[in-house]
Amino acid sequence: MTMDLLEQLKEQMIVSMRAKDKLRLKTIRMALAAVKQREIDERITLEDADVLAILVKMVKQRRDAATQFEDANRQDLVDIELQEITVIEEFLPKPLTSDEINALIKDAIEKAGASSMQEMGKVMAILKPQVQGRADLGKISGLIKAAFAG
Repeated sequence: MTMDLLEQLKEQMIVSMRAKDKLRLKTIRMALAAVKQREIDERITLEDADVLAILVKMVKQRRDAATQFEDANRQDLVDIELQEITVIEEFLPKPLTSDEINALIKDAIEKAGASSMQEMGKVMAILKPQVQGRADLGKISGLIKAAFAG
């Protein structure tokens, strides 16, 4: 039986507490707080895909923050952000290879029957659930544009 993402986060929070791993514990607690906040705000119970989206957003926020701290010459803060990214990424699925991404794009274009940039939305709608948390949607968008241009 596989554990859902939320259960994994809760279990790893306990493991981190026992190991007295403060940074890991803090990061997992932030993730759980973000999930709980969304559940309360929207009065719903989140599915794995929703939890995954929150984790992906957290990684993106930390990458942006790390870039800003780097620009401000605050390596100490950059290091913390990068360590938090490492912890969060443990809960994300294995990233897709460029070959896998290209195959998915080709397949999605065929499924959507898309032949021009105007139909990019259809292609993205097919791809998004397949690549969520496994590839950067911005990069995929660029690759789709290149496929239509090519």
